[in-house]
Amino acid sequence: MRPQPRGATAAVVVVASARQPSAYPPICSSAVALRWLSGRPSTNTVARTPAQAAAEFTLHQAAEVLGVHYMTAYRYVRLGLLDAYKVGGTWRVNQAALDTFRVRSVVEPERDTASTSASQGRRRAPWADRLERRLLAGDAQGSWGVIEAALASGASLDEIYRNVLSPAMVAIGQRWERGELDVAVEHGATVIAMRMIGRLGPRFAHRGRTRGTVVLAAPAHETHSLPVAMLADLVRQAGWNVVDLGADVPAESLVRAAMAPGDVVAVGLSVSNTDRLDSTAYTVAALRKSLPNTPVVLGGHAIAGREHAVALGANDFAADATGFVLILESVGA
Repeated sequence: MRPQPRGATAAVVVVASARQPSAYPPICSSAVALRWLSGRPSTNTVARTPAQAAAEFTLHQAAEVLGVHYMTAYRYVRLGLLDAYKVGGTWRVNQAALDTFRVRSVVEPERDTASTSASQGRRRAPWADRLERRLLAGDAQGSWGVIEAALASGASLDEIYRNVLSPAMVAIGQRWERGELDVAVEHGATVIAMRMIGRLGPRFAHRGRTRGTVVLAAPAHETHSLPVAMLADLVRQAGWNVVDLGADVPAESLVRAAMAPGDVVAVGLSVSNTDRLDSTAYTVAALRKSLPNTPVVLGGHAIAGREHAVALGANDFAADATGFVLILESVGA
């Protein structure tokens, strides 16, 4: 049986609809991967033989080819602008990566600019693509550098989750599903993503009084915790106290946790694997029995929509984080 990825393909309540993540930007195929070239044609790629495209350079050599300082080339790698990989502890760049870098026209001028157009361009930069490349390289430091650069460009915390981290992880998951990646690469990317969420999480804290408590979890045997963690931060930012139980939570434990606070507004369950629908239905039934007045909301890749969620015993379905927050607001109205 093929190993199941832990996080990248999890399309959740947090930012994903049942089949196509609604809060994610559409995931582009390789044919339109250069969509962020501001309308420039992608026909400038240099035609090379496979052997020429695979030719390797050290980072120092790549810097010379690009006409920049070594540290500038290193910064390009760390920000996900230039594809590179390590061989024996040394960064290597192949000719194909250099060609792609040139086509993307992302060689930054060495001087700063204060123009409005430049500022807007930085904010619209392809942060998700850059992050995806650093995650695939297993580069934790570089991945965080992309996040910091996106924040510095003016992206908000929720935009980082919705428009940068989520699309990058979904793209990685889709590549794994197509057999383009080893599951170890996907798992490594998920671990780095979880570490970044751990660093970003405290920034989502809401000041002032909370609007009640929301319990979030993935049911028993559902191992995707990344979506739950991201949803927890977004709900917390919207003003609710969140009890984040993570993945693979037994029904009985979830019920006890939901009954403890005394001010639970709703319980949200993220279900990414269709093999876990039986445990989902069992968990929902246990919650409805013990907390009959507390709405149970389902979301995730395994849930086809509201009708499906209701058939599993839930009160409602959320296609993404925005939809989940709207449900919470309607409950508290």
